[in-house]
Amino acid sequence: MQTVGMTDPRTPYTVQVVVDCAEPHPLADWWAEVLGWQVEPQDPDFIQSMVDQGFATTEETTHHRGNLVWAVGAAINHPEGTDRAPRILFQMVPEPKTVKNRVHLDLRSTAEPSLDERDRLLALGATEIGGGQQGPAVAWVVLTDPEGNELCLPVPPGS
Repeated sequence: MQTVGMTDPRTPYTVQVVVDCAEPHPLADWWAEVLGWQVEPQDPDFIQSMVDQGFATTEETTHHRGNLVWAVGAAINHPEGTDRAPRILFQMVPEPKTVKNRVHLDLRSTAEPSLDERDRLLALGATEIGGGQQGPAVAWVVLTDPEGNELCLPVPPGS
């Protein structure tokens, strides 16, 4: 049985970025604040109904900011939706992060790079771990989020 469209080369895929983490809800909040995105709401009534009907257990849920949510994940979306940028899902995994990520996010904006933005992210809990410069016009800092996932942020060259 073939799924319509899945193997048709004329039908492009969309992507969702998934970040493995220990605490998906606080990390989703952090990234939403950093990016200016929105945490995707979860439906507490639906979640409770799944528990009540035996399709889920209370161990699969938790409370975050006073709401019943799925324990294993939280997502964020660009304010203009997934047509503008992919959904980012923060997924709980049992093992801690131990090595550098092979994939990371490069933050991009139409605003000029500034050290004020780096300082804002540091104040939110990021850690600066490095940086680089390519030619006279492109520079960046390498930061980590509160769980150690790397991200790059443009900064003024020579800073």
